[in-house]
Amino acid sequence: MLGFPIHNHKGRLERNTRKLGHEKSRDDVIITIQAFVFWSKAATDMMGVVFDNLRAREAIGVASVVAAMLGLSILLLLGVVNWDDCLSEKSAWDTLSWFAIVVGMAGQLTDVGIVTWMSNCVANTLRYYQLSWPAAFVVLQAAYFLIHYIFASQAAHIGALYSSFLAMHLASGVPGVLAALTLAYNSCLFGALTHYSSAQAAGYYGAGYIGIPDFLKAGFIMSIINAVIWGGIGPFWWKFLGLY
Repeated sequence: MLGFPIHNHKGRLERNTRKLGHEKSRDDVIITIQAFVFWSKAATDMMGVVFDNLRAREAIGVASVVAAMLGLSILLLLGVVNWDDCLSEKSAWDTLSWFAIVVGMAGQLTDVGIVTWMSNCVANTLRYYQLSWPAAFVVLQAAYFLIHYIFASQAAHIGALYSSFLAMHLASGVPGVLAALTLAYNSCLFGALTHYSSAQAAGYYGAGYIGIPDFLKAGFIMSIINAVIWGGIGPFWWKFLGLY
């Protein structure tokens, strides 16, 4: 009616419809495999909680690397992606290269005792100045958070420092629940401190939309905002809830 030869576009519409159907099937496969990978990691964490035993967790759970490689292998076998697709992801290979180096360097800092030395310096400072527990709480939380600048893994940071900093909190008279909760929350929040502070941050940086100076600036600004919310308002709310 409008003068367009609709019948000439019938074949194109049919091809596009088939293409959309193919893309829909491809997306369904990807979503299913992603769900499997995430479930494998979550199941590993739940095994550690249920059995409260690291050996049982390792025997029953699935390592993160194994789950990721298994998911990629299934995608390749099903033809959802091919090896050329993997090779073309230059940002991913770039992130893998520099992030592996940073993780290795952070691990060496722990192995040679730098992290332990910094922890001891904080403990000695508290003993020297004999701070009240609120002041000690602020100093310890700030130190625990900022030390993450030399870490490239949240798990490594928690494993190396959480228990020692919790002990310093308790020795300084900080309520146990308050100390444990705040350290736990900081263990999540410092994941956005730098472009190498966590696997998530490395992924965002690797996308190429933000440079290192802007990332570090945004991480520092957000750390101040988080400190005001979680360190300033949070303790009063937890006190109102009766947690300490």
